[in-house]
Order: sequence, then C-alpha cells, then structure tokens
Amino acid sequence: MKKILIIDDDLLNSQIYAAKLKSEGFEVELCSESTEALKKIKDHHDLIILDVMMPQMAGPQVLKELPVEIIKKTIILIYTNLVSDKTKQECLTLGAKDYLLKADFTPTQLVEKIKSYLPSST
Repeated sequence: MKKILIIDDDLLNSQIYAAKLKSEGFEVELCSESTEALKKIKDHHDLIILDVMMPQMAGPQVLKELPVEIIKKTIILIYTNLVSDKTKQECLTLGAKDYLLKADFTPTQLVEKIKSYLPSST
C-alpha cells in the first residue's frame, strides 16, 4: 500500500482528501504543523502533499530542511492557494515534482493526479 503524508494546516480539507485517498487504497497520514511534519517525514512516504502557507514554517522552508535522500526518493507535490511564479519556481528548484493550485482540483481530480505519480496503490 502506498503511503501519503498530507502537510496542511487546513484540517477540514486534509480530512476530506485523506478520506478520498483512503477509499482509493492509499495509506494516509495527516500533519498540520511544519515542525511536526519534519519529524514525520523521516518515516518512509511514497508521496507528500505540502501546503505553502503554513504557520511556523512555509512550504519552501520545509523543503530546504529535508535531507537530499528524502527529496530524491519521495514525490513531493505542492498543493496551495498561493498563485506565485516565484514561489512555484523555488519549490520546483528545491525538489518538488509539481505545484498544484487548490482551486484547480476537486478531491477526485487530486486523487487522479496522485495516481499519475503512484500508478498502483497496492
């Protein structure tokens, strides 16, 4: 089973995405704080969904704190409401695989996008 970590301070949205992903056969872990996320990221995850605007530490800063081996072996998707070419470029340069705008995706569409990166959930 593929393991996904959602790092987002919007708990309600995270729970909606988690429920949808679990129904599709993924194992999902939620984290609402950046510093807590850095501890959880040390565990193996196949994919991380990371928000940009977070209390304590923004998404790009979280990426800067990650060990290179985690960035190399983990698919990291930025999932945010922040429309910023500068932030997008920074996140992609730091190792994120994609920069997705929340307004552009329903939970079902997000799951389909994730499946394109993790083709088999078994």
